Amino acid sequence: MTSFYLTQSLHRTIQQKPGGLATSFQGRRQTWTQFGDRVARLASVLKELGVGTGDRVAMMALNSDRYLEYYYATWWAGAVVNPVNSRWSAAEVAYSLDDCETRILIVDDAYAGVVESLRAQTRVPLTVLYWGNGETPAGMRDTEALIAAAAPATDAMRSGDDLAGIFYTGGTTGFPKGVMLTHLNLASNAISNVAERIVMPDGVTLFAAPMFHLANGAAMLASMNLGNATVFVPSFTPTGVLELIQNEGASQMLLVPTMIQMLVDHPDLKKYDTTSLRHVLYGASVISEGVMKRALEAFPNAGFTQAYGMTELSPCATILPAWYHTNEGQKAGKMRSGGRATFTTEVRIVDPEDREVARGTVGEVCVRGPGVMAGYWNKPELTEAALRGGWMHTGDAAYMDADGFVFVVDRVKDMIITGGENVYSAEVENAVGRHPAVAACAVIGIPSERWGESVHAVIVLKPGQTTDADAIMAHCKTLIAGYKCPRSVAFVDALPLSGAGKILKTKLREPHWAGHQRNVA
Repeated sequence: MTSFYLTQSLHRTIQQKPGGLATSFQGRRQTWTQFGDRVARLASVLKELGVGTGDRVAMMALNSDRYLEYYYATWWAGAVVNPVNSRWSAAEVAYSLDDCETRILIVDDAYAGVVESLRAQTRVPLTVLYWGNGETPAGMRDTEALIAAAAPATDAMRSGDDLAGIFYTGGTTGFPKGVMLTHLNLASNAISNVAERIVMPDGVTLFAAPMFHLANGAAMLASMNLGNATVFVPSFTPTGVLELIQNEGASQMLLVPTMIQMLVDHPDLKKYDTTSLRHVLYGASVISEGVMKRALEAFPNAGFTQAYGMTELSPCATILPAWYHTNEGQKAGKMRSGGRATFTTEVRIVDPEDREVARGTVGEVCVRGPGVMAGYWNKPELTEAALRGGWMHTGDAAYMDADGFVFVVDRVKDMIITGGENVYSAEVENAVGRHPAVAACAVIGIPSERWGESVHAVIVLKPGQTTDADAIMAHCKTLIAGYKCPRSVAFVDALPLSGAGKILKTKLREPHWAGHQRNVA
């Protein structure tokens, strides 16, 4: 019997809205029938190139209608998506491709230039498909020509516990971890998100957050379940978003709080007609009350909904509905929470022995349900530790109130969320520690009005050595992605240590977070 499958919503929408608008991007507009035909033809191309059931297919590109086609064509072919974090360094991308033996990589104009560097660093030979607007570079295949020549493939109908995607996220060991998500994981979370009304029917969904990121994936899959039209900005700019709201009548979108701030503070905001905007989903990092207030004033017709979760949860675990953001709703005192468990999740707060704690007591957030990942690719020990007892241990510290609302207050594991991106302190510490002048270091997240949190390094230098913050930042940029690098550096004589010799990061954080009521989203 067929279980949840991600292409189901596409079949349904083609049947019910064959001539309806599916996508619009830079003058390219296509109906659902046309979109489905291209998906089936690209699936055929992938199979002709040797992609078999369960094989991985990567895409490194800016947002576009073609990125949406990539997702659904890969699933249609029975394969597994591996969306590349385009903000990573070539070394990090190469690791992620090799780690799960990805042999097919699709690139657009923005990333065609990094292909040779990737090929030089990957162990697995890459077949590269160029999907841009110019002349196909040497050593790559012309995707549009291949689609035009292909006959539509039959949907492979992979479903249930079949693997659908490997989504790489930062790793505490200095290497990314591949989160394995099944059709059941992603489809059940999408249906739950529709029920939670994170997107609305008969709308136009704007993709502004990176499409490689599963935060955007939450809105994408829910929107596809509803058969909504979709529009895209290649990468976020306030002007690009405002133009699409005005020109395409965009009614809903997902943004991280950094984007919301840039949007509501844009000097030309009032020059645009934004009355079509009805709903904004946000999450992935902190939002200040000041930014939230300005957002409600800037978009009075729009409701704001917060989602809390992580890639390992497909990704949403709790939802704070729009009503709680209104002037009346804020009186309920839930605005600082991440909301309550979604329709398909159970959430509990536990102590270090995995015993549920009393309401109001801080412990670790654990989640159970069909959206919980299958595990980490080729990392059985990490998988076992994260999923012990059948619950996903998030590493986030929180308390639950009497009404079931989850208030996240800190992190059990040393992860920093900056501008919606996860940064693991150990990975940054590994990079800083490779500087010849550094004896010891600790990396923490500190408050940032723009980014939610910013990466801050506290460093002890070797005797007789000297360096400065600029040199440390430049050094790190040669090893890890720019957004992971420290944005500020402090030099100290010694790091605070516990009796067991562990660095007391709580002591390092205290002066930065004093007076802040809410540390994390």
